[in-house]
Amino acid sequence: MTDHAPHARPAPESLSRPDGEAIAYHQTKGEGTGLLWLGGFMSDMEGSKVLALESWGQGSGRPFTRFDYFGHGASSGNFKDGTITRWRDDALAVLDEVAKGEQILIGSSMGAWIAALVALARPERIKGIVFVAPAPDFTERLMWQTFSDEAKTAIEEKGEWLSPSAYGFDPYPITKALIEDGRKNCLMDKTIPIACPVRILQGMRDPDVPWQHALAFADQLETDDVSITLVKDGDHRLSDDQNLARLVDMVETMCWEVDPQSA
Repeated sequence: MTDHAPHARPAPESLSRPDGEAIAYHQTKGEGTGLLWLGGFMSDMEGSKVLALESWGQGSGRPFTRFDYFGHGASSGNFKDGTITRWRDDALAVLDEVAKGEQILIGSSMGAWIAALVALARPERIKGIVFVAPAPDFTERLMWQTFSDEAKTAIEEKGEWLSPSAYGFDPYPITKALIEDGRKNCLMDKTIPIACPVRILQGMRDPDVPWQHALAFADQLETDDVSITLVKDGDHRLSDDQNLARLVDMVETMCWEVDPQSA
């Protein structure tokens, strides 16, 4: 989930996909290593975290790209037809066709899983990653393994189950395709061969992604250049002013570390 900006935003550009669908995106031009935002499950590119980072990127003259996955926000498609593989491929298309040169990935919640998959697919393009409330393998570890027998039966027999929302939205579909495809993309059962620097921001009062999950994920990463900031009173969104400042500072520091000449 994500917050929405109260003021109007410029119309997004559109990236066509081979199947006729279209990915909506915004890009700010600049110099040096680019920043690529990967949002969360059912989130869009108008949330407070991404807009705070975009504003900082514009002020620092750094390239910044944000987009909506298939079935999210301003992009085409039906959300319930989406899968982890589909959303990973959307992110790779944006990386390959829109973002230029080396990138720092910033992945929030599900976007952290997508960012990890992108980094594994294009390691030569990724100089660093910032994960916010990372939820790799969430379809299995944070959904399926916690679902009631009733929910599991509905998914297995009917193909979907409507999950109640904790954020005031209508119930949303969890499909059998999402669960089964998620299993094909799971990462945390083995060492994850990501070698670039990694920074993690995680709330300890996150009801959706337990902080222990973030630590377990960090432990599976191959790189030793990992640091984790735990926010004791932090929730899942981490969208208050203090945590937005933390996130911007984390990204700015990452830029200095991996690209000092243009930070």
